[in-house]
Amino acid sequence: MSRSETDQDPNTPFYDHPTGGWGSIKSVARHLGGDKPAVGVLETLLKQNKPKGHMCTSCAWAKPASPHLAEFCENGAKATIWDHTLERCGPEVLGRYTATELRMWRDHDLEMLGRLTHPMRFDAATDRYVETSWDAAFQAIGAKLRTLDPKSTVFYASGRASLESSYLWALFGRLYGHNNLPDSSNMCHETTSVALKQKIGAPVGTCILDDFEHCDMILFFGQNTGSNSPRFLHPLQEARKRGCKIVTFNPVRERGLVEFANPQSPVEMLGGKATKISDLYLQVKPGGDIAAIAGMVKHLLTLDEERGEVLDRAFIAQHTHDFAGFETWVRNLGWDEIEHTSGLTRDDLVEVAEMYARSQRVIGVYGMGLTQHVHGADSIGMLVNLLLMRGNIGRLGAGICPVRGHSNVQGQRTVGVSEKPELVPLDRLAEIFDFEPPRDTGVTTVEAAQGILDGDITAFLSLGGNFARAIPDQGRVDHAWAKLGLNVQIATRLNRSHTLVADGAWLLPCLVRGEEDLQATGPQAVTIEDTMSHIHGSIGRRKPAAPTLLSEPAIIAGIAKATLDPNPNVHWDAWIGNYALVRDLIEQTYPDQFRDFNDRMFTPGGFYRGNTARDRNWKTESGKAEFTTPVGPSSLGQMPGGDVYTLVTLRSNDQFNTTIYGYRDRLRGLNTDRMIVMMAPEEIAAAGFRDGQGVTLVSAHQDGTPRRLEGLRLVAYDLPPGCVGAYYPEANVLVPLDLYDMASKTPAFKGVPIRIEAA
Repeated sequence: MSRSETDQDPNTPFYDHPTGGWGSIKSVARHLGGDKPAVGVLETLLKQNKPKGHMCTSCAWAKPASPHLAEFCENGAKATIWDHTLERCGPEVLGRYTATELRMWRDHDLEMLGRLTHPMRFDAATDRYVETSWDAAFQAIGAKLRTLDPKSTVFYASGRASLESSYLWALFGRLYGHNNLPDSSNMCHETTSVALKQKIGAPVGTCILDDFEHCDMILFFGQNTGSNSPRFLHPLQEARKRGCKIVTFNPVRERGLVEFANPQSPVEMLGGKATKISDLYLQVKPGGDIAAIAGMVKHLLTLDEERGEVLDRAFIAQHTHDFAGFETWVRNLGWDEIEHTSGLTRDDLVEVAEMYARSQRVIGVYGMGLTQHVHGADSIGMLVNLLLMRGNIGRLGAGICPVRGHSNVQGQRTVGVSEKPELVPLDRLAEIFDFEPPRDTGVTTVEAAQGILDGDITAFLSLGGNFARAIPDQGRVDHAWAKLGLNVQIATRLNRSHTLVADGAWLLPCLVRGEEDLQATGPQAVTIEDTMSHIHGSIGRRKPAAPTLLSEPAIIAGIAKATLDPNPNVHWDAWIGNYALVRDLIEQTYPDQFRDFNDRMFTPGGFYRGNTARDRNWKTESGKAEFTTPVGPSSLGQMPGGDVYTLVTLRSNDQFNTTIYGYRDRLRGLNTDRMIVMMAPEEIAAAGFRDGQGVTLVSAHQDGTPRRLEGLRLVAYDLPPGCVGAYYPEANVLVPLDLYDMASKTPAFKGVPIRIEAA
């Protein structure tokens, strides 16, 4: 690779403007004008992510103590506008269509029907949803659950449910008799929870927002800031302005980490000024991050021999374990293998290592580009290794920073939504509620999907989300949903999961976070945890979309009361009447992290629940931070070669998870439908194809199961050799259920072996 290839290929599509800027403002204006938001949505946006305001239901990025005038981003605005549409999908509207018809609709079109308004049951005789009452729904669901083996049921949770809802959901599951409590973390950052727990003794990142004011270098791996956490660009811009170095490793040149113009700065908007974000943007091959970091480490070891004091030997001796084993592995790895696996040159990796050696306070940021691989935990381990070598964990301006996705996905794990009983204080729950919690391990997302496919799962209850569309191997699993005896979907809008139904399916509509939640003691507030372990209160003030809607906690309580035998220590009605009582329970269950919960929930910037690794208190088997050795230089399960390519699934700029707001992928310079395959132009030519040609992607996973995605079109795009990109969730049909991170079972959405056939 020549040095010039670290820059944008001008002959392929790209967005020739800074992230933010006028493009962001125009996008928000387009959705305000086209998505029919309710009166008051602007007021909600102006209070979004501010103390005593509404906490965004989109990403989990931190909320500053001193917010900007507008503390919402483009995608956060889309999420809020989407939540507060005037369109309604009540029984009359939904009754016009059969489930068979709806299964043929696109994801965007299903949700465009509007907000769900009434509880409904599926009538198999007519193949339609029909209206029911809340009491009838609760009683029927409870009666069915009482007939089932609890361990054959799954209670899934989407990452947008509040701490209060999540705590009650997990409690309901354990009172019922199981730990089958997977959540959306299983599909994204469960690799983080497992890997960081093993390596530094804490399952979450060590950084807080203040660290970005003191760091002098930031390393990015596999995280698309511009689309997935745009408010992060503000501290990055400030860091660059004071001289902080930023280096990005990512197969795709994501515009957010190239250039940013602050939409709230008149100087930047009127003067056309923008801030360059990355000093160096290296397009590492998918799965090549381990090799790239190994190359940096290899040069650091050489520098330490030549100059001395490059490594923090005192920190390594006092705070870490097994550096020698890791060092031996790196020294035995040759530069040829490093360059081939990473797709990067030795000169580039040496340059980054030199920058790292000169920097005093370094933060390592990563996203699903590390976690969603067969050896994703090894990738995270390598980044931890790099930081530990110079003592860059556990001090101001340094640390490891996974950027979580959905707004409370981390918080759900914090308050007990987990299939791993060892992560939950079961003895304390037993004492508080006078019952014996189940102690066996529950199912992950992958195991739940496999159980549905095999017929081992008899009931599936979903607290939000679009599970059937989000999972791997959806093409194989889709038909199996009809075998469930009970399928309960708590939701705000129609999605594909609600169309894969049979007798025993229920659709229960709930309030969104921005709506007023009026209970027996008055309006209620809820809480969420951001990606930096800070807890924030959120108040909804908008009029509910329909008077028939219930809150998530009220729906959980209604089902639980109809399912469980009375328990004098379980007070569902009182808890729903006053959510402060639920927060008291959370504090009682987790006293060290939630001290004075109700008093502190509106602390500007949130209150920090703490992190032992930040204090250099290593809760690992050795009592120290662990250097770990990967199984090899690639995180892929199957290397590309010949006619086999690595598929990376991607989200567009007009998308959040499985919610498709529109068909513009502005920040990649694409304005097309979603059925495309991105591929380097020289790779297209070498394979005998042409730009714009119709193709089919075929699984190359060696399990004997055919998987195909037809109706695609090739688009020449700036990508490394040996890989292609396609949109999630459409491409999920190509991701095998058994292709996952070996430590956590997080699906390997970023490293899928495929072949390409002409259509």
